[in-house]
Amino acid sequence: MKIYVLDAFHPAGVDYAAGHAEVIRWDDPRAANWHEDADGLMVRVRPISAEDMARAKKLRVISKQGVGLDNIDLGAAKARGIAVCRTPGVNREAVAEMALTLGLSVVRRVAEFDRRIRAGDRVQRADYLGYESWQKTVGIIGMGNVGTLVARKWRGAFDADIIGYDPYVPADRWSDLPHRRAASLEEMLPQVDILSLHLPLTMESRDMINAARLALMKPTAIVVNTSRGSIVNEAALYQAISSEKLFGAGFDVFENEPPTVNHPLLSLPTFVATPHAAAGTIETQVRSSMLTATQLIEALAGGQPLGQVA
Repeated sequence: MKIYVLDAFHPAGVDYAAGHAEVIRWDDPRAANWHEDADGLMVRVRPISAEDMARAKKLRVISKQGVGLDNIDLGAAKARGIAVCRTPGVNREAVAEMALTLGLSVVRRVAEFDRRIRAGDRVQRADYLGYESWQKTVGIIGMGNVGTLVARKWRGAFDADIIGYDPYVPADRWSDLPHRRAASLEEMLPQVDILSLHLPLTMESRDMINAARLALMKPTAIVVNTSRGSIVNEAALYQAISSEKLFGAGFDVFENEPPTVNHPLLSLPTFVATPHAAAGTIETQVRSSMLTATQLIEALAGGQPLGQVA
């Protein structure tokens, strides 16, 4: 039995898989020919298309680190009887912490100050005032694992007024967390000071935060995105910030990754970028790697892991 690890993983999961099968790593030249004899795959961001699956006659299981599955053709997997697993909840603490970090970095202009100091600029502090987060209104789109933690952190640390929007969760979700539920984005967006996105990329969510919806927000508001880049229309966001109709944004994800150095958003002083690194903690990488591997081995043995989605 052969398992191909097509992206860089923490050694914990790779070593676990190697105890149960032959493992070919991403840095092994043989990995380029995985279609020939792979029984299972471990992936993070590597796209697995319908064409890939058609070529991989032995492939039985794809185990994906993370929650988003937009890089895997689920329809093709189901049609070919290939099991697909993911690792929900494992990275929620790290991603939630990054969401707060990005939000605070934008409103307190941390990255902007850092860049100016490194460049030797003289900073007149009165010209670079930020905003406090105490008792501000935070809108959470997506009330799942990460969205829940983000809401609790803003509430606990800053006594924030939380508004949740998620048409797919029951009305009693967050019953122990003081918050309001918005019936629509049009209801939520004019009220928020910080908008935090925590939802998968789907046909419905693609371009969800577009020019029309950005126009509903306060000029002092910010957008934080640790989900997927295509949820926000980047051109519209640039126009909103550059025309001072929105204060700024903090993004860990982009429509095309990594963004090029001449990406328009990177020219904006109140835009903070990180390289899809929200889950980039040692603790999360160990847990994610191990769960990706254990679910793969379980599925190859005929079991049905909790994270199996196809």
